[in-house]
Amino acid sequence: MNRIWGSQRTRWLLLVAVLLLTAAGVLTWRHLASRETTDDAQIDGTILSIAPRIGGMVTAVDVRSNQRVEEGAELVTIDPADYRIAVERAEAEYEAAQGALEGARAGVPLTSRATASGLATARADLASARSAEGSAEREIAAARARLDAETARAQQAKDDLSRLGMLVAKQEVAQQQYDTAKSRATAAEAAVTEAEQQVAIAESHERQAASAVQSAMAAVDKAEAGPQEVTVSKGRRSSAEAQVKQAKAALDKARLDLSRTRITAPVAGVISKKSVEVGEIVRPEQPLMALVPLADVWVTANFKETQLRRMRPGQRAEVSVDAYGRTYSGKVESIAPATGAKFSLLPPENASGNFVKVVQRVPVRIVLDAGQDPDHLLRPGMSVEATVLVH
Repeated sequence: MNRIWGSQRTRWLLLVAVLLLTAAGVLTWRHLASRETTDDAQIDGTILSIAPRIGGMVTAVDVRSNQRVEEGAELVTIDPADYRIAVERAEAEYEAAQGALEGARAGVPLTSRATASGLATARADLASARSAEGSAEREIAAARARLDAETARAQQAKDDLSRLGMLVAKQEVAQQQYDTAKSRATAAEAAVTEAEQQVAIAESHERQAASAVQSAMAAVDKAEAGPQEVTVSKGRRSSAEAQVKQAKAALDKARLDLSRTRITAPVAGVISKKSVEVGEIVRPEQPLMALVPLADVWVTANFKETQLRRMRPGQRAEVSVDAYGRTYSGKVESIAPATGAKFSLLPPENASGNFVKVVQRVPVRIVLDAGQDPDHLLRPGMSVEATVLVH
């Protein structure tokens, strides 16, 4: 009986053991089937190159390699003396341009008023000159008519004197009558001379009036060109406004360059690869140091293409860090649009006669959950083991 009972007990123990092993195998298979794991993974992060936007001599370096800095912390100071002088010069040029603009703006209405007033005055002077010219022409006509009349009277008096002279010689008329005719002829000659002088004076007046008309017409032509002067004045104002804008832009640029003499941290992070010292002459875009923002790190896991069948963005993930033996939780953020080999400098060309199929790896980006360890020691480049829960 004891032998039978022992044999049955052994069979039951074996059955239980088989059942337990089967259950363990099923659970292990279910566990492994719901997870995809790769050890071809590493910590990635942004590495910022700190470089100056301007050149000059370094007067201060306020950080050391591997030092943690906050956003806005001063890193490097470049000698600002030359840039302060540039700002002062730009400010002076800006003020001068503003003064020129004010003068140009004031000149536009002044030119407009002067143009309108000058044109009205010139037209009035032209009308007056033409009126004077008409008066001079009438004066000439009157003087010439008088000259003709006086010339006729003088000729008549001369003829009368000649006839009386013959009669006096015959003593047919009195000597007194002859003397009177002689005086009348002399007076007539004097009147002709005076009339000729009046004609000459009238002609002189007519020439002066004609010259005044020509001058007035020229003045009108010049005044009628006044709108062009207004246009020119407006053009000066526009040019002055453009110069003010240029001076303002130059001033802003000078102030911006002055502010760039202080190089600050764009984000919080850790300083690395510092290669600048006090007294060096740096040039624009010369790398001075690197800044690694450790608050923004992620995992790049290179899964085999055969592991991506059930992998989707948003699935939970676990990341085991080799350096610290610690596991971080996260999720799949995205899957790369091409394999890692396609992004290499010399991608493989499979269209060849000796083609051998090789399983490729596709980069998968995994972001870590926030708040797990604000002072973590994760560094870009560290090797990790990534596991994605595909169910």
